[in-house]
Amino acid sequence: MKKLPFLFLLLGLAQSLQAQSFNRFKFEEPWSVGVGIGPTQYFGELYSLWKYVEGVQPDYNVSVNVRRTTGTHIRLRFDASYIQMSGSDIPSDPRAFRYPRSLEFRARNFEAAFIGEYHWKPVKINNITRHFLNWYVFAGVGASTNTPKAQLDGEYYSLRPLALEDNEYPAVVMVFPMGLGMKYKLNVYTDLFIEGNYRFTMTDYLDDVSAFNLKDSYLSLLESYGDNGNGPMPERLRLAVRNPQWLDDDGLPKTDAIRNAVYYDKNGEFQHSIRRGSGLDHRYDGYFTLNVGVEIYFSQDIWENWLRRGRTKQRGWRFW
Repeated sequence: MKKLPFLFLLLGLAQSLQAQSFNRFKFEEPWSVGVGIGPTQYFGELYSLWKYVEGVQPDYNVSVNVRRTTGTHIRLRFDASYIQMSGSDIPSDPRAFRYPRSLEFRARNFEAAFIGEYHWKPVKINNITRHFLNWYVFAGVGASTNTPKAQLDGEYYSLRPLALEDNEYPAVVMVFPMGLGMKYKLNVYTDLFIEGNYRFTMTDYLDDVSAFNLKDSYLSLLESYGDNGNGPMPERLRLAVRNPQWLDDDGLPKTDAIRNAVYYDKNGEFQHSIRRGSGLDHRYDGYFTLNVGVEIYFSQDIWENWLRRGRTKQRGWRFW
């Protein structure tokens, strides 16, 4: 009988320790950091998924982000991304009438954006009771560098400084990310996320192609090329006109043919036979990313409880 009080004391102590161990996770963790990677698909003058069947022509991107919970269903985040995109006429659908141009581009851009997320299930809860599966939608505003390049004779040229259409466009453009995501709880500290993000932009020059044809720039391009390619910037014409129809046997522009390839359309408007883009002022370029990544929540004891688990003699706690 004398051992009963001691036994009850041990049971009470065990329950207290167990409660304390769980209570260590019974607090909100509003801050988190994440990293993701996945494919990028550009949409513009050199690619169209909606109108023609041209397959997927993916590049890649890497992103890091910081999130903070601000409401029952709302989180705010800051994204920083490295994004590669490209486009080419070579795999174009023949119905698009784009393949004769033989145009291409590649861009490696850096993007920063502020985004708001609305989650289907509450997020302002204790971390240990975070939902195992949670869908969310998001939208925001940001900025991206704009650095289209094209290859000529094995060398990549920055297209924006060359002004192939005699139209200067900015090196930084506004972007408007919008999309859908899903998170799956891996453990107390970590979520796995999958996210599709389309960026609407305010530019038609992600690919350096916009004008319908060369009518406004062909004289400038010919002047830069000079006689037999001895002008101040011969690469301007060679990068703007790549259709084999307008090149000689050595792959150089037929300057006389280009100079004389002008006409008036049925409306009496001056045109040029060499086509570049759609020429639609309201049609802006965009790009889509599909990322898979992990998100780690900042915890008061994450260092001792997870990151240093197994490196110290102190036993850690792990609940998931």
